[in-house]
Amino acid sequence: MISSLKYLSLISFLTIPFTNATDLAPLKSLDSAQKKLTQLESSFGGRIGVYALNTNNDQIIAYRANERFPVQSTMKIIGAAALLKLSESNEGLLQEKVYYTKEDLIGWTPVTKLHLDKGMTLINLAEAAVTYSDNTAINSIMRRFGGPKFSTNFALSIGNSSYNVTHYDGYMNSNPKNPEDTSTPKDMAISVQNLTLGKTLNQPQRQLLTTWMRNTVTSYKLIRAGVPMGWAVADKSGGSGDYGVRNDIGIAWSPSCKPVVLAIYTVQNKKEAQSRDDIVALTTNIIFDEFAKHDNCFKN
Repeated sequence: MISSLKYLSLISFLTIPFTNATDLAPLKSLDSAQKKLTQLESSFGGRIGVYALNTNNDQIIAYRANERFPVQSTMKIIGAAALLKLSESNEGLLQEKVYYTKEDLIGWTPVTKLHLDKGMTLINLAEAAVTYSDNTAINSIMRRFGGPKFSTNFALSIGNSSYNVTHYDGYMNSNPKNPEDTSTPKDMAISVQNLTLGKTLNQPQRQLLTTWMRNTVTSYKLIRAGVPMGWAVADKSGGSGDYGVRNDIGIAWSPSCKPVVLAIYTVQNKKEAQSRDDIVALTTNIIFDEFAKHDNCFKN
């Protein structure tokens, strides 16, 4: 695991053409993709939420983009970014050691369960939260800085007005009728854009977050399964055992194209429904097929 910002030199292979988010002027939504998304949505008994921005030409695909969806583990990007933002004015913060107990382990904890005796630094907790989706890792970060409001306050500060995380991970709401622990696809996509392509974070912190997202091990069947061959992805998945929640947010780019920003959220009507990775992958297919019709860089 990356243990210090000094190791950024090891990840210089990342060649994302960063774009200033404040310079983007979205033009229009592509209606033909919406028809395909409506058909896909009708096939699985739930809702799909999409906000996708092609930063090559500022075209947008939006579908239920302003409706609330349970965010689940996609919130870990926001929590990790909040920590990275604090580190910009506190040089030693990321090396601070945090301790937790066996009772703090909740749900998926592939990394934190290995370090019960010695604890973990904040930077390693953030990496575990984003790359491995470790629940106790993000909870430990939030607990260190005052609880879930640490994540929510940061999201609000960067313009994500719908973000409403009120519980620790492992206890988050998945009921689509409950506004707690929800946000909108549009707000989450714009947050991803600001954090990875804009100037919300300084360049070292921004590159570190993007590297953790690129290295994630939990999303191979989601956006990564739906992008064209040769495209790279940096993303963060989310899901829940209730209401079949399955989400993925991030950016995708190719040697010929600047990044596409994506937020894809799905939730089903029945509490016992099984999550559907394929719906997220098929939604990604629709997005990229539609963007390719209007942008020659996709053909290169």
